[in-house]
Amino acid sequence: MAESNKPRSIMRDCTLWADRESKLGQIGDITLPVVQKKLEELRNGGMIKPRDIMLGYEKLGFSFKMPGLDPQIVKLFGLKPGVETPFIITGALVDEDGTVHSAVATVRGSINQLDHGNWKPGELSENDNTVSVNYYKLEIDGEELIEMDDFDVKIGGVSQYQGIRNALLL
Repeated sequence: MAESNKPRSIMRDCTLWADRESKLGQIGDITLPVVQKKLEELRNGGMIKPRDIMLGYEKLGFSFKMPGLDPQIVKLFGLKPGVETPFIITGALVDEDGTVHSAVATVRGSINQLDHGNWKPGELSENDNTVSVNYYKLEIDGEELIEMDDFDVKIGGVSQYQGIRNALLL
């Protein structure tokens, strides 16, 4: 079997940095922002079927779970409007041939939900935290795959809205 047919980029480990503070060993799981196009169905005169047209993107969010109640995370929830918190999610992706790749997701936003779950003696509690995302960038081995804010999205470092920005004289 050819070497290139082996599974690649398998997530082996990950962690989170919240406001520049490492949460190594503190995170249960992390759900990265889901990038999704905003689509509307359109069927104009003369068309025999509708088609989806893209009108931008859905809002972004990410979440993370912690088995412990972290005071620093709780304090980040209380920040005044307009203050963004930086988050960095790092992951180790490993090919089956042993090659290790670095995945880095950079996020800015605000914690909008703290769910401290059920507390029961002798059992771990699960704290679910949800973040409203204003900026998102995903890189693997330093290569920018996606970068998105409220005004532009870049795929592979190439703006997907430059023509629209030019038309708006921006």
